[in-house]
Amino acid sequence: MLVLGIETSCDETAAAVIRGEEEVLSNVVASQVEAHRPFGGVVPEIASRKHMEWILPVVRKALADAEVRLQDLEGIAVTQGPGLVGSLLVGLGVAKALAYALRLPLVGVNHLAGHIAAVYLEHPWIRPPFLALVVSGGHTALFHVRGEDRFHLMGQTRDDAAGEAFDKVAKCLDLGYPGGPVIDRLARRGDPRSIAFPRALVKGEANLDFSFSGLKTAVVLHLKERCLLPLKEQEKADVAASFQEAVVDVLVSKTRTAARSLRVPRVVISGGVACNRRLRECMIRMGEEEGLEVHFPSPALCTDNAAMVARAGLVSLKKGGRDVDLTLNARSRWPLSGEE
Repeated sequence: MLVLGIETSCDETAAAVIRGEEEVLSNVVASQVEAHRPFGGVVPEIASRKHMEWILPVVRKALADAEVRLQDLEGIAVTQGPGLVGSLLVGLGVAKALAYALRLPLVGVNHLAGHIAAVYLEHPWIRPPFLALVVSGGHTALFHVRGEDRFHLMGQTRDDAAGEAFDKVAKCLDLGYPGGPVIDRLARRGDPRSIAFPRALVKGEANLDFSFSGLKTAVVLHLKERCLLPLKEQEKADVAASFQEAVVDVLVSKTRTAARSLRVPRVVISGGVACNRRLRECMIRMGEEEGLEVHFPSPALCTDNAAMVARAGLVSLKKGGRDVDLTLNARSRWPLSGEE
């Protein structure tokens, strides 16, 4: 089945074409990083306007790169939520127009299901059940994946997502935006044991929820104590390394606890923060200690992209699903587990 995927949940305008369960014919992403960099984070109004400017050129390029015509498509999958409503509406509008004009089946995809489905594109032999950690700028959650379209939420962040904490700490350190990659690079020169930042909801807690706002506040307070003197580069590196280590410790600890309770054979880590070098090292080591297979999509499929959306939508399309009526609407909040 030849499927066009469209993704506009936040600040990446993306379109992709896949054939079947694992063949990615094209995967085009137009980044808005430069537009949002002066503000230190995503500005929703700017994001939606940039999507309107770029969505059609991106779709055209995805089709051209795949060497297919609109008439060749057999289905369309579009991110319906969760995300920024203004951004989501741009992608949904284009997807509905194409589906209506071409009389193609259209399915709305949960963005988190897309992140999980990314692993199938590169590791097609992986099948549920498994444990999935989705960790990105807007989401941090653990899911028991019982089927390609069956998920059980085991734990999620109570406040900031991990990627959001990276961005905020990077802003406090005057490192620029996005914060994840720059902290990852700077932390390599720092001592992760130099500052004892807190690990929330780890010791003595049986639940699998996350919390990173306290850690972010601890970093801010540490920097305020040093405000009389400018931070030296080594001190910045130590703060970055210590902060990153605290985030990774919590993510690994919660994932280990969940994997033990489920007794699943493998763990999948996806989302933008899954590109983090230290997280990958520690998760792989945890897997070796626990006898678990640990899998990551490649970096291009960890960050927001449309190939993962097409792959997630393929499950419903193959079953004959379609949401082609014009009432398909954006969902800013859309729990993957099904609870409302």
